[in-house]
Amino acid sequence: MEGIFDIMENKKDVKTNAMRILDRNKIPYNIITYECDEFIDGTTVARKLGQPLERSFKTLVAEGKSKNFFVFVIPVAEELDLKKAAKAVGEKSVEMIHVKDINKITGYIRGGCSPLGMKKQFYTVIDKRAENFDTFFISGGRIGSHIELNPKSLMSILNGKFEDIIM
Repeated sequence: MEGIFDIMENKKDVKTNAMRILDRNKIPYNIITYECDEFIDGTTVARKLGQPLERSFKTLVAEGKSKNFFVFVIPVAEELDLKKAAKAVGEKSVEMIHVKDINKITGYIRGGCSPLGMKKQFYTVIDKRAENFDTFFISGGRIGSHIELNPKSLMSILNGKFEDIIM
């Protein structure tokens, strides 16, 4: 797999909805692409790209008792604490959505889900550890694409907050 990873400077031909939203809001970012035809877990991708695991985040979607959906962005090597997550969004409890429902709810597929550019912008909680970094990595909105950006800049255009939500 040598040589398949490439850092690009905002090339037009790789733009996703997430990138277009960042452009519209004038938030600087870098695009990192890699060859991949199917889902690979975030830890494997981060290691292949040489990204520190603590700065590489994954996007998870959960449903609350209220039937509202919520987005949680956590380090790839960590697990979401459902009790902390529920408390962070003011719900009695939350449950992860089924993989088969990801596209229907978000418009994205497993492995390419970004907290930006979903069919609807859901309330989003980013794990508070992200605040410690100048930049971090999130999905670019499709398999084979990552975005590096400032977490506080990302939060400035999301409806949400930073909170401790991992185990």
